Amino acid sequence: MGESVRAWRPAVPGIAEVFHAHFTEHAYPVHTHEAWTLLLVDDGAVRYDLDRHANAASPTQVTLLPPHVPHDGRAATAHGFRKRVLYLDADVLGADLAGAAVDRPAVADPLLRRRVHQLHEVLRTPGEDLEAQSRLALLGERLREHLRGLPATEPRPDRGVARRLRELIDARIADGIGLDEAGRLIGASPTHLVRAFTREHGVAPHRYLTGRRVDLARRLLLDGLPPGEVAVAAGFYDQAHLGRHFRRLVGITPARYARG
Repeated sequence: MGESVRAWRPAVPGIAEVFHAHFTEHAYPVHTHEAWTLLLVDDGAVRYDLDRHANAASPTQVTLLPPHVPHDGRAATAHGFRKRVLYLDADVLGADLAGAAVDRPAVADPLLRRRVHQLHEVLRTPGEDLEAQSRLALLGERLREHLRGLPATEPRPDRGVARRLRELIDARIADGIGLDEAGRLIGASPTHLVRAFTREHGVAPHRYLTGRRVDLARRLLLDGLPPGEVAVAAGFYDQAHLGRHFRRLVGITPARYARG
């Protein structure tokens, strides 16, 4: 397989760019980024110098490089490497953690790696903004815990926050609401919103929203609207997006449901 690159900017606050690449011969010269670089190596290995200290990135690790710190990069083996990168806005983690990231750029944490992988998978599918925001919030929390050397956060019950977030979601089923806006209205961090809601209702906010949108789509289909119009009216990205979630939750396609 030859070298390949795919890059895009998702509609998710805090993520400046998603970058997937397979390189065999390319070597990065010394450079810096304005953003945090969150790296997964899926195949092969990468050798790099960060602030003039030799390091390596492998498939068993998550690698985090801070903004404005010089680094380079090159394949550690002859067959190159495949990588996935999230460039996170500088304020996602905070400038005060840059020194810790320079000292400990590699994190061997299977749960963290799984969460980064899951976020990449969500970002490949348009229309899953609330899920991407939720996964980014939890991922950022775990990164901060690692950098600060703190134990994992234990979710605490907060029925008031959970109730108010559900009310906001219910009021804006089609348009949706982002975690940042909900956090400002409720007075809670995005991470606390996700944890409190999930603990209280037994389902993550994005899954609750999807269920409400499918319920709305069912009503609109029975009213006689065609699936393409229903998808937009119920808040889905397009008809394919509606169809995927509708089949998962109802068991048949929207068109068959309407005919039945």
